[in-house]
Amino acid sequence: MSIVEVPSPIDLRLMSDALEWESKAMDRPFREDFFEAITNQLLLLGTPALTILELGSGPGFLASYIMTKLPGAKIVLLDFSPAMHELARKRLSPFTERVSFIERNFKESNWTHGLGTYDAVVTVQAVHELRHKQYTENFHRQVREVLNDKGLYLVCDHYCGDGGMQNDQLYMNLEEQRSSFDSAGYKTIDVLIKGGRALYRASKK
Repeated sequence: MSIVEVPSPIDLRLMSDALEWESKAMDRPFREDFFEAITNQLLLLGTPALTILELGSGPGFLASYIMTKLPGAKIVLLDFSPAMHELARKRLSPFTERVSFIERNFKESNWTHGLGTYDAVVTVQAVHELRHKQYTENFHRQVREVLNDKGLYLVCDHYCGDGGMQNDQLYMNLEEQRSSFDSAGYKTIDVLIKGGRALYRASKK
């Protein structure tokens, strides 16, 4: 049975839509709490020259937060939107030597090609941009390809159910989210924060 994707109400490749999204994103409840929790997990790795890949990096809010807190880290921002990258470059201009950008769509089957491996992969509110929850398990499996053996995967996204979203085709419930990591081969899976969105920590070993 073919998957019927849930269409997006906006096109983030357009500068007008990217600017509108940017103007409202940080007003969402607890967003900075998730940023802090992600950054604390990265700090716990104890790796001074940490290498990070952010998926669906948008206008660079999370990357800016991480770069401020982890002065030795380097981050690659992957996003399909040239408009979002333009906004992120401006926001991240103080960290030019530690930041790089890749314009790529993680819905494409070969999106991991040539990326190398990283100490950590992070993503906030981007997994649902696969536009159907049935793509998620394979996406998590692909992320394992770009994680170091001891790499950390930090995923924050909306969930379906009480306190969350209503669309059960676009969003997984909490049980489905955990199962998607497990089925993709992750060994350690923890929920760090839950509140409209859930932040998961997963590792290969």
